Amino acid sequence: MSRKVRMKKEDEQPVRSHIQSIRNPNLYPKLKNGELDGDLNHRIQAGWMKWKSASGVLCDRCMPLKLKGKFYRTTIRPAMLYGTECWAVKYQHVHKMGVAEMRMLRWMCGHTRKDKIRNEDIRGKVGVAEIEGNMRENRLRWFGHVQRRPTYAPIRRCDYETEVQGRRGRGRPRKTLEETLRKDLGYLDLTKDMTQDRAQWCSKIHIADPTQ
Repeated sequence: MSRKVRMKKEDEQPVRSHIQSIRNPNLYPKLKNGELDGDLNHRIQAGWMKWKSASGVLCDRCMPLKLKGKFYRTTIRPAMLYGTECWAVKYQHVHKMGVAEMRMLRWMCGHTRKDKIRNEDIRGKVGVAEIEGNMRENRLRWFGHVQRRPTYAPIRRCDYETEVQGRRGRGRPRKTLEETLRKDLGYLDLTKDMTQDRAQWCSKIHIADPTQ
C-alpha cells in the first residue's frame, strides 16, 4: 500500500511543479506583460549558442566569406527566427534582433565597429539580407499557409480578424498580429487573394540575399 502511495506522489509531482512554474510570472515575461521581450531574448540567446558552437568555422580566416554567409543562413538564422512568424513585432524588437545579427556578421568578417565599415558593406561581403526582411517573409509565408487551408481546418478557428468583446483599458491598444500583417501586405503591395497561388505568393514575398 505504501508503495502505491509513493508512486502516486511521484506521478503527481511533475504536474504540481509544472502548474507552479506557470503561475510564476517571472519565468514567463510574455504572460506577465503581454510583450515579446522574453521570447526575443530567448531567440537571441539561442542564436548565440549556435554561433558559438560553430565559431571554429565562422571565425576561420581561411574560409571564404560567402561560404560563411551561407553557413550562417542555413544554421544560425533559423535558430534566431524560430517561431517569429506569429510575433506582433515592434521597431525595438526588430532593432534588437538586427543589432545581435550585425555583431555576429562583423565577428565573422574579422571587423569591429572601430573599423567604421557600413552595415550594408558587411552584408554584401557575406551575402546576408537584413533580418527584418526575413522576419516579414516568415510572417507572410505562414499567413499564406493559413489562408490556403479550408475554412473547417482547426488552424482557421483562430482567425486573425477575431474581435474580442468587452472594453479595453486606457491608452493605445497593444499591437496585434493582424496590424503587423496589414503593414506587411501594404509594404509589398499584396492582397489576401494572392495567397491562393502558392508559387506566385512565394516569389513575391521572397527576400533575395545581397551579392557583391
